Amino acid sequence: MELSALRIFKAVAEEGSVTLAAARLNRVQSNVSARLTQLEESLGVALFHRAGRGLHITAEGDRLLAYADRLLQLADEAQAAMRPDQQPSGSLRIGAMETTAAARLPIVLAAFNRQHPQVDLLLETGPTDHLLDGVLRHRLDVALVAAPVPHGELVQVPVFTEELVLITGPAHAPVRTPYDVARRNLLVFRSGCTYRRRLEAWFAEADVAPGRISEFGTFEAIIGCVAAGMGVALMPMEIIGQRKLGRTIKTHPLPPAIAQVDTMLVWRKDVLHHPARAAFAASLAPSN
Repeated sequence: MELSALRIFKAVAEEGSVTLAAARLNRVQSNVSARLTQLEESLGVALFHRAGRGLHITAEGDRLLAYADRLLQLADEAQAAMRPDQQPSGSLRIGAMETTAAARLPIVLAAFNRQHPQVDLLLETGPTDHLLDGVLRHRLDVALVAAPVPHGELVQVPVFTEELVLITGPAHAPVRTPYDVARRNLLVFRSGCTYRRRLEAWFAEADVAPGRISEFGTFEAIIGCVAAGMGVALMPMEIIGQRKLGRTIKTHPLPPAIAQVDTMLVWRKDVLHHPARAAFAASLAPSN
């Protein structure tokens, strides 16, 4: 099984299309199709379900993808280790919570791009649990997630401290306890979000039942619906301050146990040599 075949397979799996994978790899489509067919024949299994022009990965393909990620990561690491003075280059797959990506990363990524133009930055956003899974399964090289991180196999470096605040519509009365927003709808990110767990725990510890729990995919949608009076939400104060939202929503301080949360940069301990990752971690160091 050749590494080049695994790279082609991985690209097709991630793009869901031979055409898109070929464009990404700068190969002709017929070559990608032929190499994919050869790989399936050598393994004796179908790696994709063909549906028109689209491809859907099979269970066997999903298993192979996990191995392919690990093998390709090890191959890249071995190549880099043979050139200890190598400048950061290649791809760096970064995961970040959506609010972190919006409030903390633009200046960091722009500066990193200027300093290391040979690194291709790939940014994926999602809740903490999804991002941790991505690092553990080698889909991501690093991730910015909310503490605590209960995974001993990951390096964990604190990089930011966020202050979370409760947000309501602008005319809402002051909120000091969950009783002040009892039966109000909670507007949250999808399951796996540490901020969501903190908000739900705040209600549960006071034995207060919220109204409905509505999931959203973006913080802009959450903030917009809070401003329209749909419910309440938890949001980093950094987001509120940067966007000057004081006239459209109202912020309410929370107890430190709920409000204070560290953002951690994490990566796998067993991936020892990764120049681009090391450079990115350095760019987030407090002295920077």
